[in-house]
Amino acid sequence: MVKTRNYELARGINAFSKAAMARRSGKYKFAKKAPAKQAAKKTEARAPKFYPADDVKKPVKRNFTPKAAKLRASITPGTVLVVLSGRFRGKRVVFLKQLASGLLLVTGPYKINGVPLRRINQSYVIATSTKVDVSNVQVPANVNDAYFKRPTANKAKGEDAFYAAGSDAQVSAERKADQKAVDAAVLKAVKAVPMLKQYLNAKFSLKQGQFPHMMKF
Repeated sequence: MVKTRNYELARGINAFSKAAMARRSGKYKFAKKAPAKQAAKKTEARAPKFYPADDVKKPVKRNFTPKAAKLRASITPGTVLVVLSGRFRGKRVVFLKQLASGLLLVTGPYKINGVPLRRINQSYVIATSTKVDVSNVQVPANVNDAYFKRPTANKAKGEDAFYAAGSDAQVSAERKADQKAVDAAVLKAVKAVPMLKQYLNAKFSLKQGQFPHMMKF
């Protein structure tokens, strides 16, 4: 019987280990070694031993351009809407038009319920069956999305900067004039309908046993 290079001493036990046979055969001399660049990439791919304490958000690449939301069929110029969120939640407002961003331009009017010209997302309103005739309402051309942008914050510090910031927060004369011009026509249409002024002034609320999905607005 011819003995092989790595013969069996006993059942399951060979004379030489796998490493010893590799050294004896010399195959390691002809094995292809990975280039230095690939080795560097493998080391970089390994997870770090330590992670930062704060989560750093990475910007997500968007392959589409967001478009303005389509206006719901139940919302038309003059429709009375119930605001569901924000500072004026529960208030009833009059819808004037949809802006380029898809947001809704509404007014209280301000003299009736204290809601000025505002932008509201249509997801946060309930459209009612009540309508106001706004055919004679002329919205100024300057009332657009840029009209509602807040001025850049003043980063200066000190007492003078504090009082200056307080004065910037006041409503400008231009906005007051635009508000009066728009509300004048809306108020005329509201006064022409009995009890409509009281309806717009009343705050929307639900009592026990009332369910919005079973109500007709």
